[in-house]
Amino acid sequence: MCGINGFNFIDKGLIHEMNETTKHRGPDDTGVFLSKNYSLGHNRLSIIDLSQAGHQPMHSEDKRYTIVYNGEVYNFLDIKKELIAKGYKFVSHTDTEVILCAYEEWGSGCLEKLNGMFALAILDNQTGQLFLARDRVGIKPLYYYCKDGIFIFSSEAKAIFKHKIDKTINKDALNIYFRLLYIPAPLTIWENIYKLEPGHYAFVEGGNIKIERYWGIDEKPLIYDKKYIESEISNLLTDSIKMQLVSDRSVGVFLSGGIDSTIIAGVTSSFSKNIKTFSVGFEETAQAEKYNNDAKVARRTAEYFNTTHTELTLSANDVKSSLEDAIYHMDEPISNHVQAVNLLLAREASKQVAVVLGGDGGDELFGGYERYYYNYLIDRFQKIPKFLRKNIITETIFRTASKSSLYEKINTPPGVSRYLNFLAQKEDQIGLFLRKEYNNPDAIKEWYEKLYFSTVDEKNFTRQFMRTDLFSWLPSESLVRSDKMSMASGLEQRVPFLDHRLVELADRIPLEYKIGGKGMHIGKAGTGYKGKDILKKAMSKYLPDFVLDQPKWGWFSPAAKWIRGDLKGYFEEVLSPSYCEGTKDMFDFDAIQKILKDHQSGQKYALNTLWSIFTFQIWYKRFME
Repeated sequence: MCGINGFNFIDKGLIHEMNETTKHRGPDDTGVFLSKNYSLGHNRLSIIDLSQAGHQPMHSEDKRYTIVYNGEVYNFLDIKKELIAKGYKFVSHTDTEVILCAYEEWGSGCLEKLNGMFALAILDNQTGQLFLARDRVGIKPLYYYCKDGIFIFSSEAKAIFKHKIDKTINKDALNIYFRLLYIPAPLTIWENIYKLEPGHYAFVEGGNIKIERYWGIDEKPLIYDKKYIESEISNLLTDSIKMQLVSDRSVGVFLSGGIDSTIIAGVTSSFSKNIKTFSVGFEETAQAEKYNNDAKVARRTAEYFNTTHTELTLSANDVKSSLEDAIYHMDEPISNHVQAVNLLLAREASKQVAVVLGGDGGDELFGGYERYYYNYLIDRFQKIPKFLRKNIITETIFRTASKSSLYEKINTPPGVSRYLNFLAQKEDQIGLFLRKEYNNPDAIKEWYEKLYFSTVDEKNFTRQFMRTDLFSWLPSESLVRSDKMSMASGLEQRVPFLDHRLVELADRIPLEYKIGGKGMHIGKAGTGYKGKDILKKAMSKYLPDFVLDQPKWGWFSPAAKWIRGDLKGYFEEVLSPSYCEGTKDMFDFDAIQKILKDHQSGQKYALNTLWSIFTFQIWYKRFME
């Protein structure tokens, strides 16, 4: 795992500065290459072939091509055999060299052969053309700046600002942030800086960029043979985990109390003994008791699989001490109160292992979130003629779903409005603190219609809903958080559920197999939603009953209570107009103070609103001032 940097002119000092900024991503080695018209830089975290033969930037045998690469390609040995048969010779045991030769042989078509996570740049020293690519689902990040003939790229946006470029906030991105709490690709919070979208590649020539998509979810018929599906899930997921255990350094598992990480721990322990697992909990106080369910179940799971288990117990002050670091390493404002927890867990794990496997993606593929279940219900409900919808049975079902606003959604037609009804923050709350000259409620709808809802699948909208999460929420919030927090600690995090073969299979599984059956629960507080039925059946031998029997909890921290207690003074400081000069015109701080006081007094819960402003304040002061 590594960091990559580059730009389309020559400046040795500047490329070294970019490398210095991203050195946490690759503490083992650093390198630069200056061509006729490009400066390329690389930071290396050595995972496969620890020798100097893996040094980057790496050149092809004839010196025509030069690569800087961040990631892991798990099937590189198979590709290597194919290339050897074509006459290629190799001097290292790295996947980097395999990718370089594969590009030389197949051009951009080489991407179709790669199974892994990656962001890469390959320079053709003969033509001056630069090739950029990002893995299919966006596990590894790639940012770029393109304006007035200047092109800059990096694994992290902060390195781009080593160049003297404008830091102008993109107002559409600002509005999307406060509604979704993250910013979807290709947007970033800044004008003229973009994220290369997952499943895309680009060619850069003369400061101009041409972007193409090489992978997406194709429309294929659903598969209804349950036995076949269960067999394929088991085979593909087991194979993915086995491939992702390949490393020349120690590998561990992030273990929560959930289905996905339990499966990974179970399969991993079947391949290898003395597996190290890591989980996190919070100091046992009245505030934190209910937030430690995951840690308690993880402890039992570790005993069940006989792993060497480390449980990190955090206090509010532990989290406070790392909040600013976490926000800095995220690059953009992304509001999630578990970021600092992620960072501290990664730091702890990095003391013992260089690689961890995580359960990211399982919910998006197999229907683990309640929002999919409720959309599924709404899709079915809307097939009933309108005049029959308003009756006592309907009202009872939806009003007892522990979702106060769900009843309001049941007549929302499929499309961007329904999606945002579930994902976006309330407009009336945003209008309280974001001043009119900055507030544009239409921006998010316009962008999401453009990116994801130009056409609407009215017959199967829940499937489209899940796909939108796969290409929006997953890479631009969940995966970037996993990447940035682990790489800030010099730790490589791999995600077996996001093997593209499994992603493609999951899209063809009928929704009722994922979220139907015994996983469908409404009402009875504490019962909750279970879901992921077909996954549980396919991987049942790795799932102890105490994991199977619990509802999905989600991963939370006592952040809402901390704002009323241990972090009270800190929030009051950061959410004051004196904290940050540049945001005085953006926010109504009188309104913010009222929101904060109402939350602290228990009158009105406002965790997401307060955390999003808090994050933005710290981010703005660090990056913009």
